[in-house]
Amino acid sequence: MKKFILLAASAAFMSFNSLAQAQAPVLGSAANFALFSTNGAVSNTGLSHLTGDVGTNNGSSTNFGNVDGVMHDSDGTTMIAATDLNTAYNQLNAAIPDYFPSPLLGNGQILTAGTYSIGESASLSNTLTLDGGGNANSVFIFKIQGALSSAAGAQVLLTNGALACNVFWKVEGLVDLATNTAMKGTIVANNAAIILNSGASLEGRALSTTGAVTVSGVTVRKPVGCGSKVLTGPAQPPLGTVVCYTVFTGNGSLTNTGITYITGDVGTNVGLTTGFEATKVNGTIHLMPDTSTAKASLDLNNAYTFLNTLPTDIQLLYPAAFGQDLVLTPHTYEMNAATVLNGKVTLNAQNNPNAVFVIKINGALSTSTYASVELINQAQAKNVFWKVDGAVNINDYSKFKGSVIGNNGAVIINKGVEIEGRVLSTSGGISTFGINAQMTSGCELLGTISTTVTAKEAQLFPNPFSNVLNIKMEDLDGGSTLTIFNTAGAKVMQTVLSQKTSSLPMNLPVGVYFYQLTGKNGAKQSGKLISKP
Repeated sequence: MKKFILLAASAAFMSFNSLAQAQAPVLGSAANFALFSTNGAVSNTGLSHLTGDVGTNNGSSTNFGNVDGVMHDSDGTTMIAATDLNTAYNQLNAAIPDYFPSPLLGNGQILTAGTYSIGESASLSNTLTLDGGGNANSVFIFKIQGALSSAAGAQVLLTNGALACNVFWKVEGLVDLATNTAMKGTIVANNAAIILNSGASLEGRALSTTGAVTVSGVTVRKPVGCGSKVLTGPAQPPLGTVVCYTVFTGNGSLTNTGITYITGDVGTNVGLTTGFEATKVNGTIHLMPDTSTAKASLDLNNAYTFLNTLPTDIQLLYPAAFGQDLVLTPHTYEMNAATVLNGKVTLNAQNNPNAVFVIKINGALSTSTYASVELINQAQAKNVFWKVDGAVNINDYSKFKGSVIGNNGAVIINKGVEIEGRVLSTSGGISTFGINAQMTSGCELLGTISTTVTAKEAQLFPNPFSNVLNIKMEDLDGGSTLTIFNTAGAKVMQTVLSQKTSSLPMNLPVGVYFYQLTGKNGAKQSGKLISKP
């Protein structure tokens, strides 16, 4: 009988434990912040990565690098956030406890949803697992009537549907998370400071009603889910016919050196396209301007104008320190100076495959060697756009994602660079040096036509030439047309070759020229010529 009573009591406790339903507080506008204090300084040392707004309603925010959010100091936004934080604190403080655990949290402990009350200071060691019991709406509230600290490397783990957006820590004292602590949930410290030490990570928020918030080389990500806004980013620009080009400039020469592989068209609307091998381009090589390049140039200008006039969501304040493992979410970003991508920048679509990213750079763009743009959580290169008002220089062996739309600046894509997207310039020469560029989806005509080169190339000699240029053709028939352009793309000579072997008198100024041979059957050959004294 005694055994039966114990079993029944145990079952009743387990049932009560599984049915405990804590209620999440309403954070209001405070939910937009990753770090916030109603009354106190918010400061950083070292390289921290933050997703969410940062600010204080009474004090200053100092020494932050690029933040995936908006910086606020004592403005209308912080005033409202302070009021909303106080409301949320009162709701947490009024939550009726379900459980009264030991102040020594962690060490392999597993807790289910509910409100936990600890009547003194608490500490976190090793691992604490929060088990949602298969319910994504399960809420965990920890009411701690003193300080909260963690041991180095302590972790809060979420399992069985538990979400960081439904975890709350109400602390009546100092919060001090040690090196490499991995914390989950929104921390609300009342009349006390919050310290996140080097290497600590927080999927949640660090909010103080009164007290400084200090971080040092940490990662803080505002949690998603629980009814938070799904980020979609801005509308995509209308690329029009330029969508079929992988490398294109509206005005300038397009040259390649080395072995380059391209999926998509290449060309220029003013100048010549040289150095690309037809066997390595899955698309059309527009050797010189034509009706396609003319339309693409107009469409590119429209796309640039669209991007340039998009309203900015977030301004990144340190363009020269762009990258460095920065994580961005679907928004329109802006940098108002020359920008250097150092190391890696990650674009996080937050599991929305249609999310759009726009990075507006009001200056030149360059990268370090081996720089990379990484896509996570269903981000797609076809939805990434870089508007650059100036020169572009993507350095050796970098991996770049998205469509670069440069304006009035030369573009250099160096050796070993991999591009998933497009490199487009409204005006400025483009030079590539042994790259691999794969156009993203959008062009239905890809692969339907291509520029052909004769199997046996014609010979033009001597080169450099002086007064005479000899031409010996193998596969090109009589009636082929020879056209010669200067380096500005202007036509300086054109003649029809009636024989397979011809000797042409030449009277061109000393300099570099480009030629194109076009056979009656449509076969083409292009190259460089040099006129000497």
